[in-house]
Amino acid sequence: MRNEDKDCMGRLSVDIMELEEMTLYGLWKGSNDKTVSSDIDFMSKEYHEAVRRRDGEILPYFVLSRNYDKQSREFELLVGSTLEHENLERLILPQGPYARITVSPRFGRWWGMAIGEAKRYFYTKWLPGSPYEALNLEYEYHTQKSKDSHPSIDIMFAVRKKEKE
Repeated sequence: MRNEDKDCMGRLSVDIMELEEMTLYGLWKGSNDKTVSSDIDFMSKEYHEAVRRRDGEILPYFVLSRNYDKQSREFELLVGSTLEHENLERLILPQGPYARITVSPRFGRWWGMAIGEAKRYFYTKWLPGSPYEALNLEYEYHTQKSKDSHPSIDIMFAVRKKEKE
């Protein structure tokens, strides 16, 4: 399934993909809408120190949020990868359908704006008219594409088919 709409970063499209179960290893922190940018920066540094690697050396790289509370605007945040390490906590990403939006801002410093816009599009425009509901788990999936001359990342949203009423 694919749906597209224009945005200030280009064209957004949503694809549904069936993903296999995946094990991640990372660091957890409570976060919220106001502190998420600084929390990601802080946790990224902590993660790279924990695995004794420099930023950018570990791919794929994940920035995951789950259990978003609409009233408090708080959620759980994980920064990590598939690299197993004794200093990290384990998380199993469940098998199932995921909605994917690929984000590619015109300028690197606009990553936060592009990601925010893609998430708003997904939740306010695409999801309400789709046959899916969100499962309150999403992640940024950084791969080699994140480092290309025209970088992009995939934002993945766990979804399931709506039950018929």
